[in-house]
Amino acid sequence: MDDAACRALNALNRAFYAQAAENFDESRGRPWNGWRRLLPYLEQLPAPRRVLDLACGNGRFGRFLARNLSDVHYHGTDNNAALLESARRAFAKMDVLHDARLELHDLLESPLPEGTYELVALFGVLHHVPSLARRLSLVRQAAERVAQGGLLVFTSWCFYDHARFRERLIALPAEYGAERGDWLMDWRRGHAANHLLRYCHHVDETEQRALEAATQLTLVETFYADGHTDNINRYSILRRLY
Repeated sequence: MDDAACRALNALNRAFYAQAAENFDESRGRPWNGWRRLLPYLEQLPAPRRVLDLACGNGRFGRFLARNLSDVHYHGTDNNAALLESARRAFAKMDVLHDARLELHDLLESPLPEGTYELVALFGVLHHVPSLARRLSLVRQAAERVAQGGLLVFTSWCFYDHARFRERLIALPAEYGAERGDWLMDWRRGHAANHLLRYCHHVDETEQRALEAATQLTLVETFYADGHTDNINRYSILRRLY
């Protein structure tokens, strides 16, 4: 997939979230089950626990951290201003997140923020990144931001493994130069139901292993979690040993 196609699909997704932000925000309030499985690892991270949450949306992972960990210094980025504003309102009610940094940033158009962090998180992100080359580049950049002894955690949405999601898929038009696993998916919530489309890529297990290897970090654990079947996301936990 060439750069022009990648930019077009990124623009499609930005337009999708601009129109669906309110409904998306309302339906994305609860923490993921998989985050609770992460807690034993996160509790072992040295303080201060600097966290970079890439494509953070409405900041619900930040809220989860604040409720379950001490000394969290949170930096969330997202390309949707409405979702970031929702995060700001929520964080304002939580004294432990008073120093949280929320940044409008498109991780497909600009380099990742500089600095190092005890935790770098990519939740619900990779399926919106067009082209394998860009997904590999993103996880490499994310790994470079992990401090010694810190963790990189990323997930892949296993939508193609579930019939209820497969019925919502539409073939990506040929002009985009689709790669294996590339789809358009409709949206079925709120006033825009069935009228909005977003680009989604299904990361299978083979690709997930390639993404893990690209980080050059040490794999700690992989597992499935989330959704009412507790298996719609595949997690990879990686550590920087040196």
